[in-house]
Amino acid sequence: MSDQKNQNVDVLLRLSQVLEIIPVSKSTWWAGIKSGRFPQPVSLGCRTKAWRKSDIDKLVEEGVK
Repeated sequence: MSDQKNQNVDVLLRLSQVLEIIPVSKSTWWAGIKSGRFPQPVSLGCRTKAWRKSDIDKLVEEGVK
């Protein structure tokens, strides 16, 4: 039962972790979010953002455009 429950949970990555996977500058990353090139973050607080690992994996799989 717990294996099935864990499959539905998506890991959240902070910006520094995302930029290790997608090697671009912070300003390029934020511009890409604004243009729709990169996935939208999940808000963890008023100034704290994170990204779903599944969204980042999909971006890597499809290739950064």
